[in-house]
Amino acid sequence: MTARRLVVLDMDSTFIQQEAIDLLAAHAGVGEEVAAITERSMRGDVDFSSSLSERVALLKGLPVEIFDQVRREISLSRGAQEMVNKLHAGGHKVAVVSGGFENIIHPIMRSVGVDYFRANQLESVDGVLTGRTMGAIIDRAAKADFLREIALALEIPLDQTVAVGDGANDLGMMAIAGLSIAFNAKPKVQAAAMFAINDGNLLQVLTLMGIAD
Repeated sequence: MTARRLVVLDMDSTFIQQEAIDLLAAHAGVGEEVAAITERSMRGDVDFSSSLSERVALLKGLPVEIFDQVRREISLSRGAQEMVNKLHAGGHKVAVVSGGFENIIHPIMRSVGVDYFRANQLESVDGVLTGRTMGAIIDRAAKADFLREIALALEIPLDQTVAVGDGANDLGMMAIAGLSIAFNAKPKVQAAAMFAINDGNLLQVLTLMGIAD
C-alpha cells in the first residue's frame, strides 16, 4: 500500500493564477504601488510581515463586498482541481497556506475540496476594511509551522510531505518538506527547491511525487 502523503501549496500565483492582494489593490486604485511591494517581497528583498502591513494599509476603506467580486476574478492554476482529485483518490491530503486572505479564499478552498487551509484575516469594521489584519501573520515561519502541525495531526512523517510555492515566503516550509517544488517561482526559490515546474501545470506535482496518471 502506498504511504499516505501531505501536499501543502502556496495559494497566490501557485494554487491560483492571481495575487489576491493585487486584485484588491486594483479596486482601491493603488494597484501599481501594491504590485511593486509584492514583487519586492516575493524576491525576498523586504520582510514579509512589514510588506504585508504596508500593502494592507493601502486597502483601507474598501467595502467587504469587494471579496465576492475578487473571487470572480480568480482562476485556479492549470491542473489544480484534477491534482486535488487524484491526490484524494490515492488517499493523500491537500493543504493550502497563504500569505493572502482567508476572507477571499475560504469559499474557494471549500469548493475545490482542499482538506486544510490557513491565511491572513483582513479586519473590517461596519462593513469596511480598516487597513489592518487580525491575528498572527502568515509569514515564512508560520507556513513551515502549518506544514509541521498538519503532518503531526495526520501522523504523516515530514519526509512524506510535499511543499509547493513560488516566493521567498515559501522557503521555510520547503526546507522541512520531504519534497520541495518551485512553481513558476522566483530565482531564489528555484535555486532552493529540489524540483521546479515552469509550465504552470500543477499536475506535474503528481509526476514529481511518482504518482502515475
